[in-house]
Amino acid sequence: MRYLCDPALRRRVTAATNKTEAFNGFSQWIGFGNRGVIADNDPVEQEKVMRFSALLTNAVIFHNALDIAEIVRQLLEEGWTIEPADLAHISPYLTGHINRFGEYSTHELGIQPEAYDPKLDVDFTQLRDQDLTAAGLRQAA
Repeated sequence: MRYLCDPALRRRVTAATNKTEAFNGFSQWIGFGNRGVIADNDPVEQEKVMRFSALLTNAVIFHNALDIAEIVRQLLEEGWTIEPADLAHISPYLTGHINRFGEYSTHELGIQPEAYDPKLDVDFTQLRDQDLTAAGLRQAA
């Protein structure tokens, strides 16, 4: 009954559900082989396939997040104003730049990447004030 009576709770539950569905859709897009069907009846092999799929999905999401952060840094250096509300609409579940069936160069595999800097100069307190935090989702459960 609380869900039906509380619009804020419904918004939080819907947001969490949408994130989960987006992740699952992205994971299915990444694991395009055999249309997502695990052909092996061995539970150990099934678990391996599921874990590999989750690992691959999370690695691509992490790479997308790094790319998004780098673009935000470049825009900030160019003098753009980045609003937290704008970043709230960006998803790491991007697929447009991934060529699943193309040729991939491996000559850069030995190059050591620069250290990752997780800091973005964006003030997210505005979003926290709107109760969009994970703590708000935990309270809803």
